[in-house]
Amino acid sequence: MTVASIAHLKIKLDDVKPAVVRRVEVPLTIRLDRLHLVLQAAMGWTNSHLYAIRARGSGWGVPDPDFGDGPLDARKIRLVDVLEDAGVRSLKYLYDFGDGWEHSVRIERITDAVPGIAYPRLVEASGRCPPEDVGGPWGYRDFLEAIADPDHEQHVESVTWVGDDFDPTALDVERLANDLAALAKRWSRTPTTSRKRST
Repeated sequence: MTVASIAHLKIKLDDVKPAVVRRVEVPLTIRLDRLHLVLQAAMGWTNSHLYAIRARGSGWGVPDPDFGDGPLDARKIRLVDVLEDAGVRSLKYLYDFGDGWEHSVRIERITDAVPGIAYPRLVEASGRCPPEDVGGPWGYRDFLEAIADPDHEQHVESVTWVGDDFDPTALDVERLANDLAALAKRWSRTPTTSRKRST
């Protein structure tokens, strides 16, 4: 596997209907902290909670120096290392430990990069991401029931909170693609070197 290899990922938000699925392409050598940012952008999350990426018995995320048994540092490992070391083709991505949004991330295939294409990039998207802090999959189910039924006791509160136009099947694919393109652009910048001034 070379640096120019691309992993084609399918991401599915678990226990949520209608289904929320994304397909993205990322460099196989992407660090896991950056993969987290890719998943945030692709799904439409706001990156305002902790996360963990898990494979077999290991987990990576933001280490907490106060807890020795917390996740390993996601900045220090690449996707290719996890695939080779753990011998897996799928990962679990947990976002917001309180709400417990679990995502299944499957590596569908690995191919060579296409010249002229900037990675990461969004390939396909369906289903709108739930609102942040709605209470996880079960809270989201209750929320969808509340906004769909004007007689529901939580209808007014839910609509006031998120707006009356929330459609779980409608999403702004262009915005998601642009957010991923912005990451690709930011990560592809080459550092500038300072020139010595002549005296």
